[in-house]
Amino acid sequence: METEVLLVAGLAPHDVAEAIWLASPGAVLVRHDLRDLARGVVRRWVDGELTVLELAHGCVSCTLRLDLLPLLERLGGRVVVHLDPALEPEAVCFALREVDVRVGAVVTVIDAGTWLADATGEEAMADRGLGAAEGDDRTVAQVVVGQAEFADALVLTGAGDDPVLGAVLDRLSPLAPRRHRDALDVAELLAAIPDDARRGRFDDGFGALLHGRPPLEPAHGVSVVHFVERRPFHPMRLHEALDVLLDGVVRTRGRVWLASRPEAALWLESAGGGLNVGNLGPWLAAVDDWSEFPAERRAVASAVWDPCYGDRSQELVVITGSAPAEEITAALRDALVTDEELALADELEFVDPFAEWHDEMEEL
Repeated sequence: METEVLLVAGLAPHDVAEAIWLASPGAVLVRHDLRDLARGVVRRWVDGELTVLELAHGCVSCTLRLDLLPLLERLGGRVVVHLDPALEPEAVCFALREVDVRVGAVVTVIDAGTWLADATGEEAMADRGLGAAEGDDRTVAQVVVGQAEFADALVLTGAGDDPVLGAVLDRLSPLAPRRHRDALDVAELLAAIPDDARRGRFDDGFGALLHGRPPLEPAHGVSVVHFVERRPFHPMRLHEALDVLLDGVVRTRGRVWLASRPEAALWLESAGGGLNVGNLGPWLAAVDDWSEFPAERRAVASAVWDPCYGDRSQELVVITGSAPAEEITAALRDALVTDEELALADELEFVDPFAEWHDEMEEL
């Protein structure tokens, strides 16, 4: 029997997973508690029955690989998974690729009174007692923004109707229907998820960054900056400009082209005060044989191909909270190489503060 999984994520305590389970006759409810994961102990409930697991290695990937994935395959039918607050649904869906499981929907629960402060703050998950394991250096902002961004549907809890929060969510997760817990009709919510919703799918970083046609005009002080340029960043000036993405900004995602590393496409992602830079792999302009790359990637590269630069470009999407959009655009534009630097790019030795990260960055 095929397994359909409904993932329910969220940082604040909630009973939404239970509500979905009760509204789904024959479904199974699974919940994990990872608070003692660093000691190799995981608590798991299946329809209320507790099992204490002792893992040789206390890590999230071990929990998923050794327990959740085989459990889901074994259960079959509809399974509602109440994710531990420390888990991000995108990482879970990535792991689910290994098994014969279909993601029916990702539902994220948002505390309307605290989410916006969490999404723009700098507090570490570990400082709140929510780190997934020893060495977990994620911020609360990175987790709550990731949970909301990857959602197919959003459920709000708590009091208040903040128009700023609504404007942010319209741009962060534009396809996801939003309902309040107090008036939640589970069947109606799941039926309202559009056919082109993500449902656990993710791209390789080279796809469209403006998912779901978010509104681009400002509202309640919230703006979207879509920065696209066909020249590389100067690595030192970009590094100096990064602070503009870490204050008053909810989310930054995008591809980066450095003059010091013309063959590599970098992925830059921020949420609140947290920043990640990763390696997406090579630009196709730096590769002779395209046959090993997905057809969609080849088609996109061909559609935007430049005779001089190939598929290389800057593309960043920034969702602002209080930061002025024009200041972000100006800072990023000032970080690009000048005409003179571009003409001499092959001869110049750029000071590159990202260099020490290059050897550590695994391809995403």
